[in-house]
Amino acid sequence: MKLNSHLVFTLYTVYGILLKVMASKGKVRGVSGQYPLVQNMTVTEGGTANMTCRVEYNDNTSLQWSNPAQQTLFFGDKKALRDNRIELVHASWSELTISVSDVTLSDEGMYTCSLFTMPVRTAKAYLTVLGVPEKPEIDGLTKPALEGDHITLTCITQGSKPAADLRWFRNEKEVKGAKEVNASGKTFTVRSSLQMYVDRKDDGVAYTCKVDHVALTQTPQQATEVLEVHYPPRVDIHPSLTVTQEGQYLKLECVSNGNPSPDPVTWTKDGGEIPDLDRMIVEGRELTFTSLNKTDNGTYRCEAANHLGNSRAEYVLYVYDAPTTSPQSTTPPLHPIPPDTTELLGTYASDPTVIGNRDPNALGQHGTDHALIGGVVAVVVFVTLCLIIVLGRYLARHKGTYLTNEAKGADDAPDADTAIINAEGNHAHAEEKKEYFI
Repeated sequence: MKLNSHLVFTLYTVYGILLKVMASKGKVRGVSGQYPLVQNMTVTEGGTANMTCRVEYNDNTSLQWSNPAQQTLFFGDKKALRDNRIELVHASWSELTISVSDVTLSDEGMYTCSLFTMPVRTAKAYLTVLGVPEKPEIDGLTKPALEGDHITLTCITQGSKPAADLRWFRNEKEVKGAKEVNASGKTFTVRSSLQMYVDRKDDGVAYTCKVDHVALTQTPQQATEVLEVHYPPRVDIHPSLTVTQEGQYLKLECVSNGNPSPDPVTWTKDGGEIPDLDRMIVEGRELTFTSLNKTDNGTYRCEAANHLGNSRAEYVLYVYDAPTTSPQSTTPPLHPIPPDTTELLGTYASDPTVIGNRDPNALGQHGTDHALIGGVVAVVVFVTLCLIIVLGRYLARHKGTYLTNEAKGADDAPDADTAIINAEGNHAHAEEKKEYFI
């Protein structure tokens, strides 16, 4: 920008006249304490800087603003530099305020306010211009990424002054990246790299790069990329029932989480096709049994595949008998507890009404209990009969073996005395009755 030659000439003429007047009067305008007062300024690039120079005590001495190149901007209320961005805000003997709009980085530097006393007194104010960082960009993202790939995401922002700070976020959680700063003139280019091995858990995760800078007082600059990861499927079967019984409704759901989605899935039974499609309905990922029966027993397999691989899961179905009474629990015990035979024998033997009150339809269900009870009763009866027979034979064989000597002699005696005599006599003549055989 060039000065108007006529204006410059006029300014210097006025300045010379003022000096001559001061000299003719023999007065020195620079009274003690008559100094210009200024303040340093900080403004964001593209903003407006208002620069003020004040004098507490002024005896009608002119004020002047000059830029870092020592070009005069304003001399009092007279504009000296042709720059439409520079305007006069206020001019008086005690204050000179100017504004610089649409500030650029080249406007940064030391500005001088001069008070034309004898000697001239000056004050300097530094104008700092903040470079606003550009919106960041994320590079290095491959769409789609494959599970197990090693990728490096790079976030770049330019034009910051001072150098900006970059932060990475995985969804809402901050993760640490590697930062690099390069100067480019008065501004800086900042890079931040994030390295990782891609997992299926990263599918759909948003990676965000945020710029922190003093010039961004309201909304920070940021960029976001959503990671898409392709991976082979994994299959699992979820049954709607824990215990399957005849006549029940059962749904088997084939859950697969591959990307791309393995649709449709394939259902087989025992390595072959589903046999009864009227009663076994295959719809999407679900296999539905409208009414279970024993013929449904078998191994059911669900298989899913995409361009990265395949997976399968199996479900072994065993259909139990339908209960005749309401079961107390939907889950049968892993180890059934046999009934206490002693208690059953005592109950049914002492209370015949128990048998009469039992449900005859439950025979099939409790046939095993009845057979066990009958066997125990038969064994007890048989053992009892054997004991009776053995005891009778024993008593019969030992009958009369405990007769006294008196009883032995009483068979032919008319009274007790005779019996005693006969018994003693038998002993007396016992020797006579011996026979000898040659």
